[in-house]
Amino acid sequence: MRIIELVDAGVLAVGAKLPPVRNLAGVLDVAPHTVARAYKELEAAGVVATRGRNGTVVCARDDRWGALAGVAADYAAAAKAQGASFAEAVQLLAAAYDAD
Repeated sequence: MRIIELVDAGVLAVGAKLPPVRNLAGVLDVAPHTVARAYKELEAAGVVATRGRNGTVVCARDDRWGALAGVAADYAAAAKAQGASFAEAVQLLAAAYDAD
C-alpha cells in the first residue's frame, strides 16, 4: 500500500492525520467502503490508529518494522516476477515462517 511506503519513508510522520474516508474516496474516485476497508487493514497492520470522530493517525513503529517491510517488498517483487499469485506467495511465506 502506498500509505505504508509513505510512512516507512518518513513522508507521513507519526501522529499525522489521514484524510477522512469520504474525502479520500472522492479524491481517489473510489467507493468510501474501499477506503474504509484499507484503513482497517492499515490499522490491523499497526500502521495507523483510528480514533473515532478524531480521525485516523499514523502510529509509531520500531526500526525492525521498516527493515521487515523492505524485505517483504523484495519478496513480493520476486514472487510477482516468478508469476506467483498473491495466494501462492502467502502460502510460501507461511510455510517458510513455520519451518524450523
